[in-house]
Amino acid sequence: MPAPAAIEAVLDNVERVIVGKRTVIQQILAALLCRGHVLVEDVPGVGKTTLVRSLARSVGCEFRRIQFTPDLLPSDVTGVSVWNQKTGEFEFRPGPIVSQVVLADEINRTSPKTQSALLECMEEGQVTVDGVTYPLPRPFLVLATQNPIEYEGTFPLPEAQLDRFLIRVHIGYPSPDQELSMLDRFKGAHPLSALRPVVGPGDVLELQGLADQVHVEESIKGYILGLVQATRRHPDIYLGSSPRGLLALFRTARAWALIQGRDHVLPDDVKAVAPPVLAHRLLLKPEAGLHGKTAETVVAQIMDQVPVPAEGRRGRP
Repeated sequence: MPAPAAIEAVLDNVERVIVGKRTVIQQILAALLCRGHVLVEDVPGVGKTTLVRSLARSVGCEFRRIQFTPDLLPSDVTGVSVWNQKTGEFEFRPGPIVSQVVLADEINRTSPKTQSALLECMEEGQVTVDGVTYPLPRPFLVLATQNPIEYEGTFPLPEAQLDRFLIRVHIGYPSPDQELSMLDRFKGAHPLSALRPVVGPGDVLELQGLADQVHVEESIKGYILGLVQATRRHPDIYLGSSPRGLLALFRTARAWALIQGRDHVLPDDVKAVAPPVLAHRLLLKPEAGLHGKTAETVVAQIMDQVPVPAEGRRGRP
């Protein structure tokens, strides 16, 4: 099916299970189209696991869930080599990371050594065990979750690892009307049990290729660069966005434009994805936090200050 129709089919299919969170679904789908990964910070019970399973099932991808705990070892994630007495050789037994859509649940509850086992997988799309490298299946998406409220007994992700996530999203509570709708929708069997794929992994790879072809005017590139450079000069920011953040904003804006049904990027596309792309890459000064400022509010302030290119507002002629 055509690209916009395929994207709409996926969004509508996921919304059969997840109520009232279309923007969040679009953000995660954009990460999938960018070959990036997602960090979800939210309280328990808002549907993080259900959302990921619904997306994986909608695109026909294999899904695995890893529950991160303090005693989890890197080999529990990546897999191990086992000696086969019949063949006289070591055989690779893949871990749960060798899948297409992986939920890394409560990633901040495991040790930094195990957290780092994800780095090669997320960045290179491969896993190395006993000196042998194995490619991961495509498409490949890691969605990691952490609870932003309870930090007792956790291992916060360092800035270098946070930078590996393309976007950070917050699901949030549904509205009263949406929660009322959930009572009717979930009164029988779980809607996820009846969910069927509407596209396949091959279609996702094609959509990724289409996202790479979305046009970006030079003025829009300058606007993206201006936003990123502004994070390095802002008085409330101790550490601004890295060059990886610049590329992430560029790629995500193209994917967002494709999701909106366009073959070119508008400034509104950049504005829509700037907070989830940039906020988790910023380190605020302590005094900024004392004044109630957050990374998201600082990014919003930067977007108000950086001029929007006039020639890029209407897109391609």
